[in-house]
Amino acid sequence: MANKFTDEDDVLLEELGVEVHAKKETGRTAREERVVVGFEEIQRFVDQHGHAPQHGEGRDIFERLYAVRLDRLRGLADCRVLLEPLDHQGLLASAAPSPVGLSEQLDDDELLARLGVEPADITELRHVRSAAEKRAAEEIANRQRCEDFERFEPLFDQVQNDLRTGLRTTRPFVKDAGFLKAEIKTGQFFILGGQTAYVAEVGEPFRAPNGEMDARLRVIYSNGTESDLLLRSLQRALYKDEAGRRISDPTAGPLFADQNEEGDEASGTVYVLRSKSDHPTVTAHRDVLHKIGVTGGDVARRIANTRLDPTFLMADVEVVATYELYNINRTRLENIIHRVFGPARLDIEIKDRFGQPIVPREWFLVPLFVVDEAIERIRDGTITSYVYDPNTASLARGAE
Repeated sequence: MANKFTDEDDVLLEELGVEVHAKKETGRTAREERVVVGFEEIQRFVDQHGHAPQHGEGRDIFERLYAVRLDRLRGLADCRVLLEPLDHQGLLASAAPSPVGLSEQLDDDELLARLGVEPADITELRHVRSAAEKRAAEEIANRQRCEDFERFEPLFDQVQNDLRTGLRTTRPFVKDAGFLKAEIKTGQFFILGGQTAYVAEVGEPFRAPNGEMDARLRVIYSNGTESDLLLRSLQRALYKDEAGRRISDPTAGPLFADQNEEGDEASGTVYVLRSKSDHPTVTAHRDVLHKIGVTGGDVARRIANTRLDPTFLMADVEVVATYELYNINRTRLENIIHRVFGPARLDIEIKDRFGQPIVPREWFLVPLFVVDEAIERIRDGTITSYVYDPNTASLARGAE
C-alpha cells in the first residue's frame, strides 16, 4: 500500500519532533499496538539514561509516567506475553504477572492523573519538542572532559564565595522578560542542570536558518566538563530548566554615604588602624601596614585592650581613618574590602597570651591613600571591578 504521507509531510512531522516510520503489517490489534509503542518509549528512556524509570517527586514527569506505565505492564499477564519477545533489556523480569488482561485501561491520561498532572488537550502539541529543542537537549548532553579545567576552577570557587557573601545573586528566567533575546557574553555564569556553567568563549556570529543570529560557545561546567553548544541552544536549555538561573555580575551598589539623610539609621564604621607593635615585620612596614575592619559599635570600645588580642598583633594601635556607614550590610562590606586588598594581606603569625599561634586576617600592606580611593569606589559602586596591585601600589581593574 502506498505511503499516504508526502515527503513534505514527513519533513513537517520531523520538525515537530514526531518520528516518521513506514507502518508495518503486524497483525496486532490497535490496543496491542498502543501497548508496544508505550513499551518502546520506556526502552528508549533506558537506552538514553542507563536505568529503568523510577518513581519520586524529584524526577522528571516523563520518567515518573514511564515508571507507572512499566509497573502496570509488568503486572498484566497478556502484556508480558506480548512484550517479552521485545524485552532485550529485561525490564519485565522483576514482577509477577497479574491475571488482569489488556482490557485493563493503560491510558496515559489516567497515569498522569495519578501523578497529579492535568492531561493535556489532545489537540495541543504540548509535549512535542521542535527539532531546535531536540538539538538543544542533545548539545547540552554532549559534554566532554575539560582538559584545562585548572584554569577555570578558581573562577567557580570565587563565584560560590560571591554568592555566599551577597556580591552576586541568582535570577530565574521569565519568558515575558524577553530572555530568549537576551545577550550571552564571555565571562557570564549560569546554573544549568544543577551545575554552574561559565561562558569561556563566544565564536563569530552567524545567521541561523530561522533568521536569528547565533554563535558557537565554549561553555565550562563546574563538574570539570565542557561543551561547544550554540548560543540559542543554551538560551533554550536555560529557559526550559525550571531550576535554571543567571548568576549576576558582582556589584556593590551605593553602599554608604558621607552624610545620613532623614530616616537613615547608622549601621557602623569602617576603621583603619596602625599598629604600635615592635615586631620586626611591623616596624619595617609601619607606614603602609593597616588593619581595615568594620564595626557596628564604638571604635574606641572596639580597640580597647588590644595588647591582649592577637588579631591586633598583641599591641596598642592608633586610629588613622574612619568612615561612617548608613543602612548597610556590614558583613558584606567587610568581605568586599578584604577581597580587594587580599593580594596585600600581611602573612604573619602571632602568639596569644597562652602561647597559641594565631594568624591575623585583617592587616594589609597598603598605603592609606589607596584605602581612601577604595572607599570612594565603594560609594559609587565600581569597587567590584578593581583589585589592589601590590606591584604598583594602586587599584587596578580585574578581569572582566
